[in-house]
Amino acid sequence: MTVRALLFPGQGSQAVGMGKELAHAHPAAAAVFARADEALGLPLTRRCFEGPPEALTATAIAQPALLTHAVASLAAIEAKHGPVVFHGAAGHSLGEWTALVVAGALDFDDAVRLVHLRGRLMQDAVPVGVGAMAAALGLDGAKVADLCAAASVGDEIVVPATFNGGGNIVVSGHRAAVERFLAGASAAGARALPVEVSAPFHSPLMAPVEEPLRSALDRVAVRAPRVRVRSTARDAWLETAAAVRDALVAQLVAPVLWETCVGALAASGADEAWVLGSGKSLARMVQRLRLPWRVRAVGGPEDVEDEGSEA
Repeated sequence: MTVRALLFPGQGSQAVGMGKELAHAHPAAAAVFARADEALGLPLTRRCFEGPPEALTATAIAQPALLTHAVASLAAIEAKHGPVVFHGAAGHSLGEWTALVVAGALDFDDAVRLVHLRGRLMQDAVPVGVGAMAAALGLDGAKVADLCAAASVGDEIVVPATFNGGGNIVVSGHRAAVERFLAGASAAGARALPVEVSAPFHSPLMAPVEEPLRSALDRVAVRAPRVRVRSTARDAWLETAAAVRDALVAQLVAPVLWETCVGALAASGADEAWVLGSGKSLARMVQRLRLPWRVRAVGGPEDVEDEGSEA
C-alpha cells in the first residue's frame, strides 16, 4: 500500500501563468482562485495568470499566489479522483503554511490573508538593497557556517538560511556580508551565486516581523493538524495549535531544515511524495536527496488527469 506525503513549494517557484490552465480545465481549482481574490480584495488570480512578472514576484503577492495554486491543485485532483489520502505533509518555507491548510490547522481564507501580511512585513523589515541571499553548492554545513562567521563583520551578518540537501545550502544576511561570503565560498572551491530575492529571509534581520505576525496569528483560529506536519524550523512534528503558531513565527528567522524534514517523513513510513503547486524545482530537489520515493509533481491539468507527472 502506498504511503503518501504531500510537499509544497516556497517563494521563488512562482511564474506568470501559474494555475491558468489548471483553473480553465477544472472548476474546483477556479473556485479556489476566486476565493483567494475575495479573501484578499485583490486581483490575485489576474496576477497569477497574466502578471506582469514584477507584480507577481513582489513578496506580498507571491506568497498568497503560491499557497493558492497549491491548494487549487489539490482541489482539482480531489474533484477528479476523490479524496487524497496522505500520511504527512511538509512545505519549504512558505510552503509550510500550505501544508497546514491542507492538514486542517488553518482555514484557507485566513492563511491567504496572513501570508499576504507576512510577505508585506518581510519586505518592509529590511530596505531594498540592504539584505541579500546566496547559494553555495558543494560545501557541507560546517564549512558554510565557518565561512558565514568569517564574512560577518561588526553589525553586518550572514547566516545559513536553508539546508536543501545534496550540497545545496543558501545563506542570508546583510548584502556586504553576503558578498564576502560569496568570495570566500568561491575561494574554497564551491560554486557560489547570488539568489534573486527582495529580502534576506530566514535570518535575524527578519526579527521585526515576529511580533506582528504572532499577533495576527492570535486573531485567527488555529487547530492541531489532522495529519502530521513536519516543521522545517523546529525539526519536529506539529501536533498542537500552540506548536503551529510557534513554528510559523520561528520560521521567519530560523533556517529551513529541508533535508532533515523530508528525511523524517521518509523515516515515518512515507514512500511516495506529491509536490503540489507551481513549478517542478522542489520535486527535483527532493529527487536529488535519493530517498526511496516515487516523486510526482501536480500543478497543471495534465498532472490532475494522470494523478501527477514525473518530476
